[in-house]
Amino acid sequence: MIAKDFKTIRRDLHKIPELGFQEFKTQKYLIDYITDLPAHRYELKKWKTGLLVKVPGTNPSRVIGYRSDIDGLPIKEETGLEFHSTHEGRMHACGHDLHMSIALGVLTHFVQSPIEDDLLFIFQPAEEGPGGAQPMLDSSELNEWMPDAIFALHIAPEYEVGTVAIKEGLLFANTSELFITFKGKGGHAAYPHQTKDMIVAASYFVTQLQSIVSRNVDPLDSAVITIGKMESGTVQNIIAETATLEGTIRTLSPKSMKSVKTRLEALVEGMKISYDCDIEVDYGSMYQQVYNDPKWTKDFVTFIEKTENRNLVICKEAMTGEDFGYMLEKIPGFMFWLGVNSPYGLHHSKLVPDEGAIDFAISLLTDYFESLNGKN
Repeated sequence: MIAKDFKTIRRDLHKIPELGFQEFKTQKYLIDYITDLPAHRYELKKWKTGLLVKVPGTNPSRVIGYRSDIDGLPIKEETGLEFHSTHEGRMHACGHDLHMSIALGVLTHFVQSPIEDDLLFIFQPAEEGPGGAQPMLDSSELNEWMPDAIFALHIAPEYEVGTVAIKEGLLFANTSELFITFKGKGGHAAYPHQTKDMIVAASYFVTQLQSIVSRNVDPLDSAVITIGKMESGTVQNIIAETATLEGTIRTLSPKSMKSVKTRLEALVEGMKISYDCDIEVDYGSMYQQVYNDPKWTKDFVTFIEKTENRNLVICKEAMTGEDFGYMLEKIPGFMFWLGVNSPYGLHHSKLVPDEGAIDFAISLLTDYFESLNGKN
């Protein structure tokens, strides 16, 4: 039986969003909850600001992994909720507060009612950046308890509560951050001929970027280049010496990611000549595509089709980025979308997921893991 109000836990966690590898309050909250469970029924390890919690099985022959991300985003919350973020400029705007409360619910159930398999609950930091999955995979802590299969979910505002959306193969895109710095020569607005104006250079480069997807990517493939932030200048009558662009690249294939970057770097070389300036490109964090294992995905789809009051959608791939892809590259498993019915999308300052999805997901996952009991 599930003995806790996991909606309340979600609200507690919603108040304390923290950025990647800064999740100290979040880690403490999770530890405080977990250590109230019967100590002989689990093993716990810290990894940086994350946690690994193993629930021993009754007759284990494998380890089943379940991952929840735990970090928030640098977004000022505008939900108006009574339990709004208490950390100024930080918000759980991607549902990781729900992800954690769901994972705690499933963990609590199996501490009380173990199955044959060992279960490993992974509370992973820094999903939003700079990326916690890959270094966690490389850690001695996780390697000692390496799962044989691994699963995760992500909330989906566009689906109703009670809906699960999934597909075999590619689910989320390959993603890369993009940081570009232009360095020229500043000066007085009255003497432009004595300067190298980086606002003009950066603005022109933004328009050039739009040609990469339309003219250098196969129309039957997909790619996105978005510049979400541009900074330059200090005052209206001074020509800017520097400019910075920040954005993201997303593709449905590793080949297209390489092609986009090759073409971008060629445009950079041309811009250096055209505007007589220096340009530096940094790709920041890069995330592996999320690729659902066909065998495990088929098994999950069959399980849902046999149950009542659970709506299954076979969805299309999305340009969303998720570092869970690194785990799926090494360990077979899947990720699925969980409907939370919100008019505001992921990373929006007004995102308010329907908390009814929490109990639905806990029930869904406990039933699914129990259906795996003794089945290979």
